[in-house]
Amino acid sequence: MADAEVGVFGGSGFYSFVDVVDEVEVDTPYGKPSAPFVIGEVGGRRVAFLPRHGRAHELPPAQIPYRANVWAMRELGVRRLIGPCASGALRPELELGAFVVCDQFVDRTWGRGDTFYTGPETTHVSAADPYCPDLRALLVATARELGIPVHDGGTVVVIQGPRFSTRAESKWFQAMGWDMINMTAYPEGYLARELELCYANISMVTDHDVGVEGTAPVTHETVLEVFEENNAKLRELLFAVIPKIGPQPEDVCATALRGARV
Repeated sequence: MADAEVGVFGGSGFYSFVDVVDEVEVDTPYGKPSAPFVIGEVGGRRVAFLPRHGRAHELPPAQIPYRANVWAMRELGVRRLIGPCASGALRPELELGAFVVCDQFVDRTWGRGDTFYTGPETTHVSAADPYCPDLRALLVATARELGIPVHDGGTVVVIQGPRFSTRAESKWFQAMGWDMINMTAYPEGYLARELELCYANISMVTDHDVGVEGTAPVTHETVLEVFEENNAKLRELLFAVIPKIGPQPEDVCATALRGARV
C-alpha cells in the first residue's frame, strides 16, 4: 500500500488536488471511504488526498463515511490532516473568500458514526481543544505571508444538513456568539483526535448565513460559485504550507488516549 505523511480532505467544489502518483483503495472496518485515495507529492512530501463527498459529490453531509475516511488516512501512514470546507459566516464582518482557521466546534448533528470506541473498553477522548495547535499556527502564518485574508480562531457550528438553516436558527447561532456554520466539520476532526492524529480545519467563507442582517437566502449554487473563485487561494495556501509540516510533535493530538480509557 502506498504511504503518505500528510492528508488533505476536499470539500464542496474541491475534488482534486495533487497530480496522481498512486491511486489507492483502502478497506476499513467501517466500510469503504468516500473514494479511492490519490497519493502525490507536494514539496517533497507524500500527500494523500480524498474528496469527502466523493468524486462526483454524490455523498450528502450526513452520508459521508467519516470513520472510514479517517481510519484509511491512518492506514496510509498519515499523522497530520488538513480539512478545508465551504462554510457560511455568522458574522457580517467575515468577508467572502476569507479563511477561518477554527479552534472550536459545536456539534448540532445527529445519528452520525462519531466514535471508534463503542466498547467493550470505555474510552473518553477530550475535545476541549479539538484542533491541532501546531497545524493551526502554520496555516495562519502561511496565509498571512501569502496575503490571504485569514482569521486566527473561531467556532464552527456543525448542522446535520442537507438543508440550510432557518432564519430563526441562524439568529440563534449568532446570538450564541459562534462564527461559522458548516455541515461536515463534525465528526471528521474529532475522529482524527480519537486516533491521535493532528487535524486542522480551514473554513472558507462562501456565504453569509440567512440570519445575518441584509443577506439573501443561501443557495448551493452561490456557495459553489464563491468556492470556485477562491479555490486558487486554497491551493496556493496548501502548496505553501505542506512542505513546512514536520513530523507529529508530542502534543495534545499525539497523546489524546493517555488517561482516556476506563
